[in-house]
Amino acid sequence: MSGEESVPLAAQLRARGMRLTSQRQRVLAAVAALEHGTPEEIHAWLRAEAGADGAAPDTSTVYRNLEVLERLGLVWHTHLGKGAPVYHAAQHPHLHVVCQSCGQIISADPGLLDSAAERLAADLGFTVDVGHVALSGTCRACAEKTRTEHR
Repeated sequence: MSGEESVPLAAQLRARGMRLTSQRQRVLAAVAALEHGTPEEIHAWLRAEAGADGAAPDTSTVYRNLEVLERLGLVWHTHLGKGAPVYHAAQHPHLHVVCQSCGQIISADPGLLDSAAERLAADLGFTVDVGHVALSGTCRACAEKTRTEHR
């Protein structure tokens, strides 16, 4: 755990002249609960959690808080293809493997790309940001289903 990760969220925000609002806490909780949620999914989760009589933040508030939380290094966003980016907690770095058939998102160890990242650095001077990596392909279940259908 890095030094900043061990500092409570409230202290991290205060150090940057910001407050730990209930909205920021709730957005961060939604990101953690959904694991890979778009801003719209995060907003829907917050509405559902608030219930009929609770007040949920509007969509623009969700976007603003996601931006703040990302600047603080607490969440990352990744583009998984078409559509809005998904947000996930930054304390668990991973790359994303997305099935083009069923849409399943699988979190994978970023170490799987070590040799490719080393090669990109050596050949192109390019540094890979694995927190934003999304690889498209076909998951095991869809590949097996396709093989079975073609028999």
